[in-house]
Amino acid sequence: MRVLLATTDPIRLSFLLALLRDAGCAPLVMDGHVSAIEGGIGIFPRRLAVPEEEETHARRVLAEAGETDGLR
Repeated sequence: MRVLLATTDPIRLSFLLALLRDAGCAPLVMDGHVSAIEGGIGIFPRRLAVPEEEETHARRVLAEAGETDGLR
């Protein structure tokens, strides 16, 4: 898995997940459980990752959507 970005914004994360899924990628949210434990106050960022073989395609999809802020 390759981490594309980390964010504390659940709305942006949801949007990016939908965007990548619609493009045929299999994104994974990492650290979601830690974020749930902290009570949803947004201290711990969740990481968005894709399989290594999908990284180039996923980055292109995000760039075309103008979602490059915070990309690693």
